[in-house]
Amino acid sequence: MKFKTLALACASSIIFGCATSSTNQSQPAEISTPYTLKSGGEISERQKHLSISHAKLAFSFDFDKEIVFGDTTLTLQAPSPQQEISVDLDTRFTIGSVWLNDTALSAQQFSNLEGELIVSPATNVAFPATLRVVYSGHPRTPIRAPWDGGVMWEETPDGHPWLATAVQGEGCDIFWPCIDQPYGEPANADLYITVPKPLVAASNGVLVDTLENGNDRTFHWQTKSMHNTYGIALNIAPYEKLTQNFTSIYGNTYPLTYYHLPENEGKAKALFDELPEMITFFERMIGPYPFADEKVGIVQTPHLGMEHQTINAYGNEYKKDDAGYDWLMQHEFAHEWFGNQLTNDNWDHMWLHEGFGTYMQPLYAQYLHGNEAYFTKLNAQRKGLANAHPIVSNELMSEEDVYEKGPAGDIYAKGSWVIHTLRGLMGDKDFFRSVTELVYGRSDPEPGNFKPVFANTQDFIDIVNKNSEQNLDWFFDVYIFSAALPKLDVARSDHDVSFTWQTEGDLPFPMPLEVSVNGKVTTLDMQNQNSLFVSQYDIVIADPNSKVLRYEQRFEDYKAWQEEQAEIKDKQTEE
Repeated sequence: MKFKTLALACASSIIFGCATSSTNQSQPAEISTPYTLKSGGEISERQKHLSISHAKLAFSFDFDKEIVFGDTTLTLQAPSPQQEISVDLDTRFTIGSVWLNDTALSAQQFSNLEGELIVSPATNVAFPATLRVVYSGHPRTPIRAPWDGGVMWEETPDGHPWLATAVQGEGCDIFWPCIDQPYGEPANADLYITVPKPLVAASNGVLVDTLENGNDRTFHWQTKSMHNTYGIALNIAPYEKLTQNFTSIYGNTYPLTYYHLPENEGKAKALFDELPEMITFFERMIGPYPFADEKVGIVQTPHLGMEHQTINAYGNEYKKDDAGYDWLMQHEFAHEWFGNQLTNDNWDHMWLHEGFGTYMQPLYAQYLHGNEAYFTKLNAQRKGLANAHPIVSNELMSEEDVYEKGPAGDIYAKGSWVIHTLRGLMGDKDFFRSVTELVYGRSDPEPGNFKPVFANTQDFIDIVNKNSEQNLDWFFDVYIFSAALPKLDVARSDHDVSFTWQTEGDLPFPMPLEVSVNGKVTTLDMQNQNSLFVSQYDIVIADPNSKVLRYEQRFEDYKAWQEEQAEIKDKQTEE
């Protein structure tokens, strides 16, 4: 079954009115440029001082030809006038017109050769300024969403269009003009999404209105707070909706909503029923749900999932987990705190999103079932650490740099284990106080007394040191700014056993160590004491409660065996 929206030449003209102008781009590119495929990293001089106070985004579609018609108006702010300004937009799109402060620009006053839409008016741009871009085209189709970004044009089991965006890696400019940097978040936004009936458009924020226009209808969504750039999302299908109001432990009430396909209604309800306890966990451990004046939103997607702010993408096919919750939904929902409320100010610090987001799975298992479930999850994460690059380089990084030239998957599992180790070192009270302060910019968050924040690793270190009984710079030097894990050397004689930490570059590492001797646990401070008297018959176990992330040969042997098995399988496939 095919659907087609009217090819609105002026892109949602029922909202904005028609816009026409000559174009300086006759043919769109077939392949996105390296500039477009980069998110974060080096910042254009034309964008360094810009911010977006408001984004008005209008979309309509030709589902048969897989065309997006876009009409975006950005309200830009800067401290002083600029000769040129720019935003980012994939060169796959044909730009119909560009308007600055309601004046159409000539074709000579803008260009988009590499994916940076440069605006060069006759006079300097004073701020605030509005920049309107009317464009259309076939956006990048992801090869393997959500790991590969773009717009998915799929069909539901009954043949209806099923569209979803997932652009974390490649960035917001895949489908709307934006500043593709972490700091480029619009302070608030209005989205107008026009689709043919019976399709439903689920997006960020609050549904303000649904406007009927013959066979089409326009869903008007509005955000009330700063929104993650790659978290702006389009989700279109013949969705049905589950919704209920939820009263949190803070006493405020907000809506929970799940947009799902009509199939598997029972499984959809079971997943939806997991949300209240999940929210309570996060609010007890971290703090208030950050976007209570909008909604808790989940939407079923044809890809696995993504942390789209207030409309988290879910495509885990209702799989059951041995810890009793859907890990995928829980992980993406964790990003409402770690990624959306707290946003790193440079992709180099992405472990603050993914490390904490990953740690929330074992922590939730512990919350639900106790220590056995907690360590089962942690052990599964521990097996795959690469330790080839530091988690943080302290350089300006793009998302691609992190995943292809840097720590990659270690920002998830290794980040989780670093957080586990830090918790054991600091103790729960000081640890969770530090995490809360990182996320909200204050240690006493209450509904209404905080806004989204930007932070980096040094900000977290400063908070940890403030709340700790000692300066813990050494901890981060070894675990975050070095690649190799600390190694514990054990020397045992007939009369004693001694322990020594070895680190990359001989960095100081005064990590206390628990040692079990015949079941009795003693803590060595490893500065004044690093040995114990034992006999040759005593059973000695270092770190019996698995508190410390360290090099262990058993994990290296296991990885080597896995690689060997993979090679054998590849050879068998070739034969």
